[in-house]
Amino acid sequence: MNSIYLGMNLKRCIYNLVVGFLFVGAGCTSLQQKAVGQFSSGEYQVAIGTFSQILEKDPENPEANYYIAESYRLSNRVEKSAPYYEKLLEEDESFENYYYKGLSLKNQGKYEEALAAFKASKAYTMDDLLIQKAENEIQAINAIESIEPIWPNHKLENYELLNSPGLDYAPVVSEGYLYFTSSRGAGGIYPATGQGYTQLFRTKAEGVRVDVQNVQRIPEFRNEQGLNQGALAISPDGNTIIYARGNAASKKDLPDVSLFASYFRGGGFTQPIYLAANEEPTYWNSTPAFSPDGEILYFASNRPGGYGGIDLYRATKIANGDFGNVQNLGPEINTPGNELFPRPMDNGEFYFSSDGHPGFGKLDLFVAKTENGKTTVSNLGPNINSLADDFGIFFTDYPKEGFITSNREGGKGDDDIYFFQDFTPKPKVVNVLLNVTTLGKTDGGAEQVLPDTRVVLYDQNNQTIDGNFSNQNGRLRFQLEPDQSYSMIASKNGYFAKSLRYSTTGKTPAPEELIQDVTNILLDTTIVLEQLILERAIVLENIYYDLDKAEIRPDAALELDKLVQILKDNPKIRIELSSHTDARASDAYNDDLSQRRAESAVQYLVSQGIAPNRLEARGYGERQLIIENAETEEEHQVNRRTEFKVIEITQ
Repeated sequence: MNSIYLGMNLKRCIYNLVVGFLFVGAGCTSLQQKAVGQFSSGEYQVAIGTFSQILEKDPENPEANYYIAESYRLSNRVEKSAPYYEKLLEEDESFENYYYKGLSLKNQGKYEEALAAFKASKAYTMDDLLIQKAENEIQAINAIESIEPIWPNHKLENYELLNSPGLDYAPVVSEGYLYFTSSRGAGGIYPATGQGYTQLFRTKAEGVRVDVQNVQRIPEFRNEQGLNQGALAISPDGNTIIYARGNAASKKDLPDVSLFASYFRGGGFTQPIYLAANEEPTYWNSTPAFSPDGEILYFASNRPGGYGGIDLYRATKIANGDFGNVQNLGPEINTPGNELFPRPMDNGEFYFSSDGHPGFGKLDLFVAKTENGKTTVSNLGPNINSLADDFGIFFTDYPKEGFITSNREGGKGDDDIYFFQDFTPKPKVVNVLLNVTTLGKTDGGAEQVLPDTRVVLYDQNNQTIDGNFSNQNGRLRFQLEPDQSYSMIASKNGYFAKSLRYSTTGKTPAPEELIQDVTNILLDTTIVLEQLILERAIVLENIYYDLDKAEIRPDAALELDKLVQILKDNPKIRIELSSHTDARASDAYNDDLSQRRAESAVQYLVSQGIAPNRLEARGYGERQLIIENAETEEEHQVNRRTEFKVIEITQ
């Protein structure tokens, strides 16, 4: 992890120094005194070298093991400290030694061994906060197996041609340039890590395609020597640069890492000035980011009153262009661990890095989403995160591509810049083409091509999708979607309009069966229209009534539903619905029975949503027999019928 982050650890080591000096005692050699002095000054890498010389002669030396373990931990390399904590545990089984050993093992991916260490640590303290701290780590390890990738087809790649053997991190793209922090050629060694001091650089970029040949120090203002210039943020309008600066070699400089701002004024950028949002020079403040509208500044800080070591905060823009009214982002985002590198998005999603939320090792990348007042935090998954530090996400094409920083194994240097892209396979396309043929019935019942028929296509929500006229061959074509339901209405002057339901479900190959990128499926259907002639009777088949009764039977209702559909498809027609009997009863009886049956049928149509003024009920009794002098039951059945005819076409 970058040195601008490490600077805050100087403030954490005070307690450890007190404990450590108890080890040294009066018998401390001059070499030990020198090493302790290096440690107390935050020169962790130098101290590791000096204490290692002591261990070469005395491998069991508790002071040297302690200070090397703490130097690795405080310089964010806790994964290297396990052997030294193990040595300490041989003489001192304490909460701290078990807990930090657990962290080291966890950050090596040795989860089972880490669980054992965290569980053991709880037996060596009565402090509820420390017990909960260990329990949080146990729960986080147990949650690892359930972490699923947010973007399963995103792939990460080291930007080898851009990275240097040292530190390269926190990429940000603005106005065609990639800005980032690097220790390349900066001059001077930061003694906490043994890496060079970091400065700010930029190069031209288009998306994740970067001009790696022309990297230069930022021209907006001068990088300073003998200190770390860290993560930077550029306002959406490009007129403000805010960055972290600290870890100075000079004792005259600020004691910790602070935020500085440079403003575009009069054709150039001002020299950086101290930001009011820092509040106190003893606070550690870093990893800034602007909100999409530039009105809010997000950043990380270790100021008092937070929920853990480093928390995320927000400050709002004030009248003079500075930022104030600093507020903690709260326990949904912040944890007893560390949260850094915020990245707010236009859609309300909030990306950040944390070692407090369940993750794979050290810092992982997370996204927070708020819905219905509830915030949920999700790990981006194993294709983005690793055992090492993963941080500083920036999208160049949300969410398909962008950059992150990681110090995972296999990199070119320490912190390296990686780019990610979405390799989701393009879905195979299925074009469902429906050929519709329109036919008309002749007086003799034969079917023939019916050209110039209007056919309108509707979706399952009865919204119009398409419509056209059939050609001279009675043909037209619609493009449909797989596994969808549709309806069509065909209409032509002189014919009853007719609706037809059509589904493509089960008529296309399963996605896993598709081979080609584009597959065309040809389907066919036919719509047959009946001629619409005024006063022409049309028999409704299978309309039966119980003997001497007029109630609509269920089987008759099914047939009447067809008439309901005809009336709905043809809203401008009025019909007469008539009932006829055979000649085997008196005229008066048959007239009454047929009238009641006709009225019963009309009432059924009204119950199905047909307006009463479109219907007339007529009972003809036996006055319109089709077969005079009928003798067989089949002949009587022909006479017993229900008919309808169009009596008016309204405009």
